[in-house]
Amino acid sequence: MDETRLIAALKGYLSPELARHLVGDFIKLRQDCSTATLERATPGKFVENFVQCLQFLASGTYDEKPDVDGYLSKKVENEVGLPEGLRICGARIARSIYSLRNKRNIAHKNPVDPNRFDLALAHTGAAWLVAELLRNATGTTMEEAGTLIELLQAPVGTLVEEIDGVRFVHAKTSVRGEILILLHSHHPERVPVSAVMRDLGTRKAGSVRNRLSELRAEKMVHGDTATGYRLTSPGYQAAVAEIEDARRST
Repeated sequence: MDETRLIAALKGYLSPELARHLVGDFIKLRQDCSTATLERATPGKFVENFVQCLQFLASGTYDEKPDVDGYLSKKVENEVGLPEGLRICGARIARSIYSLRNKRNIAHKNPVDPNRFDLALAHTGAAWLVAELLRNATGTTMEEAGTLIELLQAPVGTLVEEIDGVRFVHAKTSVRGEILILLHSHHPERVPVSAVMRDLGTRKAGSVRNRLSELRAEKMVHGDTATGYRLTSPGYQAAVAEIEDARRST
């Protein structure tokens, strides 16, 4: 996912700060969903940022620490200046994400065990909210908004498991495919070469290095051995294709 493009598309509608925080927390939530990382506060933080966005759109200002549940349950539907999709549907979706965060142990310890279905639902709802903001964003062409929404709706990998800091790719694929899926699970962050080598420990080291060099030459990844690698836009799409192929074969 291209974080810079998302922020650029939203900052004219929101403020640059709100756009940066909302997109950053959405990407963290997407990564958590991809790696089935539970019990983090990302869903709640994302909803808090979304409430600040609604406040800003309604009044031009926002609370540093908004009363999230109070605003979503009692106030937002009376903000008649907001687009109905955000004021009604968006607010109710955001409140459902916040309820999952509070009641289903996504972020807190309680008698209910967390599960990836709760996290998947929170991610899907968050993707809808960002897409609806994009749709309403001023100064954004329909073509650009459509492209970005397609990126938001690209499938999240469910083939990566993290144990003790090591990520395992559970897919019958090539070394190249395994690298793409692994980098997808970290996107948009750079991944040090040492981490790639560790996570692909069952593969021959020479093969991993050769495939990384090939991917860099093809402009599928950006970076180097000193700073690590991250997927480019074509690389991200290639990773999504690998994930889709892996799902079809299971």
